[in-house]
Amino acid sequence: MDEVETPQTILQFAPFNSSVDEGFWHSFSSLKLDKLGIDDSPIPITGFYAPCSHPQVSNHLTLLSESLPSDDEQSSMESTSHGNRNKCPVPGILYNTNTVESFNKLDKQSLLKAEAKKIWEDIQSGKAVEDCSLLSRFLVISFADLKKWSFRYWFAFPALVLDPPASLVELKPASEYFSVEEAESVSAACNDWRDSNLTTDVPFFLVSVSSDSKATIRHLKDWESCQGDHQKLLFGFYDPCHLSSNPGWPLRNYLALIRSRWNLETVWFFCYRESRGFADLNLSLVGQALVTLSSAETAPNSVGWELNKGKRVPRSISLANSMDPTRLAVSACDLNLKLMRWRALPSLNLNVLSSVKCLLLGAGTLGCQVARTLMGWGIRNITFVDYGKVAMSNPVRQSLYTFEDCVGRGEFKAVAAVKSLKQIFPAMESTGVVMAIPMPGHPISSQEEESVLGDCKRLSDLIESHDAVFLLTDTRESRWLPSLLCANANKIAINAALGFDSYMVMRHGAGPTTSLSDDMQNLDMNKTKTQRLGCYFCNDVVAPQDSMTDRTLDQQCTVTRPGLAPIAGALAVELLVGVLQHPFGIYAKGDNSSSSNGGNIDDSPLGILPHQIRGSVSQFSQITLLGQASNSCTACSETVISEYRERGNSFILEAINHPTYLEDLTGLTELKKAANSFNLDWEDDDTDDDDDVAVDM
Repeated sequence: MDEVETPQTILQFAPFNSSVDEGFWHSFSSLKLDKLGIDDSPIPITGFYAPCSHPQVSNHLTLLSESLPSDDEQSSMESTSHGNRNKCPVPGILYNTNTVESFNKLDKQSLLKAEAKKIWEDIQSGKAVEDCSLLSRFLVISFADLKKWSFRYWFAFPALVLDPPASLVELKPASEYFSVEEAESVSAACNDWRDSNLTTDVPFFLVSVSSDSKATIRHLKDWESCQGDHQKLLFGFYDPCHLSSNPGWPLRNYLALIRSRWNLETVWFFCYRESRGFADLNLSLVGQALVTLSSAETAPNSVGWELNKGKRVPRSISLANSMDPTRLAVSACDLNLKLMRWRALPSLNLNVLSSVKCLLLGAGTLGCQVARTLMGWGIRNITFVDYGKVAMSNPVRQSLYTFEDCVGRGEFKAVAAVKSLKQIFPAMESTGVVMAIPMPGHPISSQEEESVLGDCKRLSDLIESHDAVFLLTDTRESRWLPSLLCANANKIAINAALGFDSYMVMRHGAGPTTSLSDDMQNLDMNKTKTQRLGCYFCNDVVAPQDSMTDRTLDQQCTVTRPGLAPIAGALAVELLVGVLQHPFGIYAKGDNSSSSNGGNIDDSPLGILPHQIRGSVSQFSQITLLGQASNSCTACSETVISEYRERGNSFILEAINHPTYLEDLTGLTELKKAANSFNLDWEDDDTDDDDDVAVDM
């Protein structure tokens, strides 16, 4: 009786899927409009795939903005070929048509056959052994309707058809095929191979395991030298299919190469897959296949057009919204923040940043720097308050202004700053308010009272309608009313001040008469030793006074080292972001440089959250300080806030017109009288630090 032959299993392959980043279509649109015109010649492009487990790239061949040819061919080759282990390049060709009718009439079978023939010729000539990425050639046909920002496209991943089909003898996880010692050596060798910049674009390789369990990764061109005394020799490849139990699509043409070049009928292959950036032999596969070719003379048939939901039809995408330059700019600008959450700051709350409304009091050197840094953090809503105009000396130090803003009488800074922000980033929601801030120590006449009180009401409404206030004005006394209003409304206040070569950045504490929110009441505040932090005026022993009268030219202009404002402005924004990301928000205690994040609930994901930061450029030094709120503060004490709430406008007018009123109200007058009995000289200590007198005109 004849022996019945056991039927063999046909080797199945997991097909490639296409993935096109929106940036590719944006770059291609620019190329089409600015350079190609009606030229429909084939365009060489580069696709990317990787053996990693990330769901967005697993089993995908992706087109990115850098997939298109660059004007600088050398730099384009370097950027696409080396430096990123998860961007293994694959050569492709793009056929873009000028009309949808031309797209529909393309002879797709002939195009596929032509690309498959190139693969076969590269196998026969040995070129595919030298540059194995050629085994995974692909092609794309497309039609771009640039009036509607819509694109129709179809991918093909040419695969040579083995006749008869390859048979699968066995297939198992690599961890079951290799011994423990072999597995460790193979993993280490693969990781070293992947980490090398020279092998990023070498997706096909040899895995040689010697009798002493030592694994070596070699290039395909070294096949002859691998025929010596070894225990196992496998044909490895980067398998982009992470989730399937079948080998990935690149193995098809790999088997054709192996059978044609080295006439092997039995092939052991290694499907290399990764998890979290390292070789994972539990996911990787090792299999044995039987391969034959009906003829080595002619090119085999080919398959490879991608199916769309199981059908042989093209894909289409409309980017009418996202391809708008403003919308695309929003996506691009947010990219850095989103990437932060991948590894560096997983707990970063981007919604808080995108929704916060910032009020910048002062649009000078500090105001410009603060605004630019806020934009970098994804903050889109910024309001400027300033009464000055752009002077000829401003643009070189104040980054939002240009020479054109100075021509004639000069543009108002608040208006010019808004215009500049929208030129930089059109999605900004920015407003400019031209207004002077009423100041104590600057008496007004009865005829001016209505106008000044109107400014006070306007400033109060602005502070109420914003989430955070930056005090960046050019005098100390102009910060008093905003400090009072922020304490009254319990708003986040960030203060930045400059000296010649020193700076001070601080955050004000919560208001004295505010109650904790329900969430804050549920926290044990005693464990955090939380106390109300001081404001800009808490260390003063005199009320804010007129600092503008009788000033020489060097006192009227900004005389600081040019690098000071960018440093202080950036620190001010970082301080705000720290408050916004902190679980206690405005109630967060003040940390110092020796504080550490030990995982407590009051820890900020961004690190320590100081109260004050003081630095010196001349010494290249910086320290963090802590100052508690003063019961005698002329701006944020409970006495002052209560008086303001009770008397309103009359309180403000008295503070403006009578220099000693605030001192009498808060008890500083009596304190000085008592101190004078001890012969203390108050004149030398009228402020907490001379460097805090900000001159930012």
